[in-house]
Amino acid sequence: MSSKLHIKDSLIIIGKMIRYNLKIIFANKFIWFLIASFGIFLFFAIQFIVEGNTIDDGTIYGLLLFPGILLIFYPTVFGIQHDDDSRMLEILFGIPNYRYKVWLVRLLMIFSVVFLVLAAYAWCGSVLLYKINVFEMAYQLMYPIVFIGALSFMFSTIIKNGNGTAVLMVLIGVALLILSEQLERTQWNIFLNPFKIPNNFNEVIWAGIIVKNRIFLGVGILVFILYGLFNLQKREKFV
Repeated sequence: MSSKLHIKDSLIIIGKMIRYNLKIIFANKFIWFLIASFGIFLFFAIQFIVEGNTIDDGTIYGLLLFPGILLIFYPTVFGIQHDDDSRMLEILFGIPNYRYKVWLVRLLMIFSVVFLVLAAYAWCGSVLLYKINVFEMAYQLMYPIVFIGALSFMFSTIIKNGNGTAVLMVLIGVALLILSEQLERTQWNIFLNPFKIPNNFNEVIWAGIIVKNRIFLGVGILVFILYGLFNLQKREKFV
């Protein structure tokens, strides 16, 4: 009986911690990013319907990419500053293994929430535009979106200011978009669309490029997150 009570109490505590961290992560301006991302998706979806353009999986992937980046932008760019403004950094740095117990969990929560929202958007796209595999679409979108989110998180630990990080990420985003045109047929394209095979391109070679691209993005995500967490160990630079 006591073991059941202990499990129940533990689940209640975990639930409260999740709700508390979600409030911190997605507080204030996130709702506006959520509304903006859905509005942008609906706007372009309706435009495609009205204009009668050819729609396929690759089209929906392109429609969802920018809204997904908007979703992950606020919590990863402004997270550190929000902790600082709310006087939480001093408390968090007092927790043993700080980087693993707090921000790593928060990042996982951010990515999970973004994945679920993208799945909901993909479902809307499947109903309104073209029948797709909703979870496969959301999964593929998470690679470039989490890459951008992890990069934002890393720079937020270096700059330690949300507005400064936001400006830098916008500049980096523009540069990556320009480069993506030059790297369209290569594994180094951050915004590679796995559902859109370039003209006159062999399908087997394209499948290999997609795998290499996902490995490249996955390694980048891991490096950015670990470097950001390492920066958060330098207490004197934050408090």
